[in-house]
Amino acid sequence: MKRIAVLALQGAFAEHEMMLRQLGVQSFQVRQLSDWMQPKDGLILPGGESTVQCRLLIQLGLLAPIRKDILEGLPVFGTCAGLILLARQENGRPRQGLSTMDTDVCRNAYGRQLGSFQTTGNIQDVGTRIPMTFIRAPYVLRTLSSQVRILTETDGRITAVQQGSQLATAFHPELTTDTRLHEYFLRLTEL
Repeated sequence: MKRIAVLALQGAFAEHEMMLRQLGVQSFQVRQLSDWMQPKDGLILPGGESTVQCRLLIQLGLLAPIRKDILEGLPVFGTCAGLILLARQENGRPRQGLSTMDTDVCRNAYGRQLGSFQTTGNIQDVGTRIPMTFIRAPYVLRTLSSQVRILTETDGRITAVQQGSQLATAFHPELTTDTRLHEYFLRLTEL
């Protein structure tokens, strides 16, 4: 049975766990280094506040081991703040974070909480009419290598990307009832 680690320092981690449970997949929370040492088939980085999550990753000694495992091929799915944590750059400047994905991101690109919205879109290799919930969402300004595939754009902005076994979205699929993105991520854990 698959075991997926879910970063549980801050943000919408419980919703990801519920989605995985719905798919019959076992998950566990990562709150400290000993949690990270458990066997796992993949990692989910939830939405929330990327600055807070990054600071906690550093303080708890989790940043370096997680980064190492991702670079060595551990599949990862980052949503919203998770997309920011994975990005190598923010607005053209190197950013402190996991920095494993060849992307340049723009934070809070859609404005404050009141700028949040829902829409649907087609996501390459995943499906059509996927519900997308944007909450103070980032987007990908540009890709930094040909290894990054753009999976979808929303209003002309890149909002889902994949680089090898790394998947990232600017929106929150865990806040809908549609499981297709999580199913797609689980398929990445089988490669």
